Amino acid sequence: MEENRNPAEELRENLSQVKDKAEKAVEKKAKELIQKELNDQQIARRNKMNALAEQGIDPFGQAYKRTHVSGQIRAEYGGKTQEELDALNVEVRIAGRIMSKRRMGKLGFIHILDRDGRIQVLVNKRIVGDDVYELFKSSDVGDIIGIQGKVIKTQTGELSIEAHEYTHLTKSLRPLPEKFHGLTDKEERYRRRYVDLIMNDDSRRVAFLRPAILSCIRNYMNGQGFTEVETPVLSTLLTGASARPFVTHHNAQDLDMYMRIALELPLKRLLVGGMEAVYEIGRVFRNEGMDPNHNPEFTLMEAYLAFSNLEGMMDLTEGMYQTIAKEVIGKMTYNYNGYEINLEGPWKRVSMTDAIKEQTGIDFRAIHDLDECLRLAAEHEIELEEHEKQYGHIINKFFEKYVEETLIQPTFLYGHPLEISPLTKKNPEDPRFVDRFELFIGGKEFANAYTELNNPVDQLERFQEQLKERDLGNDEANDIDMDYVEALEYGMPPAGGIGYGIDRLCMLFCEQESIRDVLLFPTMKPRED
Repeated sequence: MEENRNPAEELRENLSQVKDKAEKAVEKKAKELIQKELNDQQIARRNKMNALAEQGIDPFGQAYKRTHVSGQIRAEYGGKTQEELDALNVEVRIAGRIMSKRRMGKLGFIHILDRDGRIQVLVNKRIVGDDVYELFKSSDVGDIIGIQGKVIKTQTGELSIEAHEYTHLTKSLRPLPEKFHGLTDKEERYRRRYVDLIMNDDSRRVAFLRPAILSCIRNYMNGQGFTEVETPVLSTLLTGASARPFVTHHNAQDLDMYMRIALELPLKRLLVGGMEAVYEIGRVFRNEGMDPNHNPEFTLMEAYLAFSNLEGMMDLTEGMYQTIAKEVIGKMTYNYNGYEINLEGPWKRVSMTDAIKEQTGIDFRAIHDLDECLRLAAEHEIELEEHEKQYGHIINKFFEKYVEETLIQPTFLYGHPLEISPLTKKNPEDPRFVDRFELFIGGKEFANAYTELNNPVDQLERFQEQLKERDLGNDEANDIDMDYVEALEYGMPPAGGIGYGIDRLCMLFCEQESIRDVLLFPTMKPRED
């Protein structure tokens, strides 16, 4: 007699069966949807993937030990004749992606791409055997393979590898874009950077050039006696620059925090602590618009040097740019923003008021009356927000309208008004201005430097003025950082400081027109379905 079953157990068993059936139905439906989305080429590649597995070949491969990359082979053997290569009898192991493929009977030619570029491989059925040649024949452009073979030159003189062993490493399930055009849609290039790097030699050049530039910067700064440090990305205060922040929330402390908009104040705390020469290269985040010169997250380098000043920062900057030009790129002139830029020194140095006077004839240093400034702004159709109806803001508006785009060759523009420079030491000869400069190249700002404010009383007053500006509508005004004021009360040595936009610097040296071309993964709007 069958034992009575517990109703709860029966229910659990029934639910389990329903769940299994539902999962199988969902899996079947998913496969059907995937199949509908695949084109003929993708279906064919999946069939080849399955065929490889049936032969006992892992479609997605294992580690492969290389002895060379293509650049090494070109450097070591590119200048040799076939007779010299025969005498050397060099055997190499390389790996890369198939970028082109053609067959002439029992002889196949492929070009494979590795990190250094392309190199030709000859696959001879007589040498590799029938089975391997069939494996080669079934390969697709985009597959990744390993080749062991002999370095040779073809009858046309092309440096090549004669394959002795052919190893399948990774099956490409999607065809590459059409070889002559690649990704022609710039938006798609930025979204699918991985495909862009495969198809676009210039994109790959920039991708490797940027880290080489950063390495040179680090070597230069370390050689100047600086120490590289790291400081927090999250902060409870908005300080260090005038910018709208990204706001996030720390759950454990139930606390709103800002993604940093600058690196400045933590680095200057280190000067107080006695580190004396520090720099940081890091991402900062500004909740602002996107255009060819701006991305919401970007790379900034800030450096601070005790016992220095503006002139010290100018010398540091000119030396750094010229070192990159000579050691990484190997030339001093660059095409940037439609201009030919010459980095040979000495670079021009001009005050903001003198630059405005050159363009407009107005000498703001000689004007002390705010009403006169407001009248000139109205005459020149310069619109002012309420918080901008001040001497310094008016000067800055004139600069932006009449001067900024005229600074083409490298120019240190110094002598900024006090109102737009809350962290900078006042000029001892005219306290309406501060000891600050900006570097302009091609009409764009590349760096911003100060003789640092180290007077805690003055600094607190500047912070308080920033709060007044916020009350008047300036949502980029800084918070009061009382801990930083306290740090200054312990004593910070006189110092020079500077911030560099690393992405724009890379745009210059890589000769690119958009910041997106020097960022591997720029911020993009969501796709519109």
